[in-house]
Amino acid sequence: MTDAWHRFIANVKLRRFVVLALLIFVLWLLRSLMNLILFTFVLTFIVVSWVRWVQRHIPKLSTTLTVIVTYIVLIAAIYIGITRYLPVLVNQVIKMVNSVVKFYSSRQGTEIMHYVNHYVSWSTIMSQAKHGVTIAVSTLTSIGSMTVTFLMSFILSFFYSLELNQMNEFTRTFLDSDFGWFFSDIDYFGKKFVNTFGGVLEAQLFIALCNTVITTICLLFMHMPQIFALALMVFIFSLIPVAGVIISLIPLSMVAYSVGGIRDVIYIIIMICVIHALEAYVLNPKFMSSKTELPIFYTFIVLLVAEHFFGTWGLIVGVPIFTFLLDILGVKQIKKKSISLKHHHQGEVKN
Repeated sequence: MTDAWHRFIANVKLRRFVVLALLIFVLWLLRSLMNLILFTFVLTFIVVSWVRWVQRHIPKLSTTLTVIVTYIVLIAAIYIGITRYLPVLVNQVIKMVNSVVKFYSSRQGTEIMHYVNHYVSWSTIMSQAKHGVTIAVSTLTSIGSMTVTFLMSFILSFFYSLELNQMNEFTRTFLDSDFGWFFSDIDYFGKKFVNTFGGVLEAQLFIALCNTVITTICLLFMHMPQIFALALMVFIFSLIPVAGVIISLIPLSMVAYSVGGIRDVIYIIIMICVIHALEAYVLNPKFMSSKTELPIFYTFIVLLVAEHFFGTWGLIVGVPIFTFLLDILGVKQIKKKSISLKHHHQGEVKN
């Protein structure tokens, strides 16, 4: 029995496969906390990346001061966003919905609905509308729980970032225990996860910002109403790799048609095609580098499967998780990043 145990520990590939299966099983048991886990990871990754960047440029600045100032700025930004810009956003969303509803209630809108109904049954339209209303209601009812989850994630990420060096030192003590092999495997998967998941998510966030800025500028030139609400919608959709830009075409086209007719819809389609080409041939190769390079077919399949298992989160984290699995399986090795949640170069972070 002892020999079998030692052979198991010596067999690194089998051992890591068992550890990975155990980690997946534990995460499945904690699936009700998935929002908290993902929010905490994303916030912590962003803050730690920011701290590393600041301290590479200002080496003498302490971790504690950098983290405290960062979170004070974040709290101030959230407060200003809620008190000043959230009412504007809500008002613009209401106006946008009302304008679309008013247009499709008019004579021209009624003719369009009759034309659509010629090809699509009314029962199908009503079932999709009911499904959309159900999603909207469930989203509104979950806002309270999501707010609590975000606050908890905010607090957890703050304490992790504040005690970054202490966390690293305490975590390394597990490697010297009797089950050091087990924790070294967890550390191995942790590095891989931060390297792939964090790196791809970071690149996708930057690509989403670029797409949002370009789209917003184009919408301003088109004199579209409720720019703030449309820009936020485009940013959220742009977080979905590849498909996000295409999905945003539907609501943008509806608003464009209610404002300027078929001419504005053509402009929107041209704009989305240009932005999609820019993302596919410029932004993705530059910022994603060798992280994904997935064919579009694989990307859509991953998004569909991830949405089935993770819901809305799956559309955002599906591709990074799939990339992580490719790296683990050795199908596609991911280039290591210099930023990590756990490890840092000697003298890079100072208290």
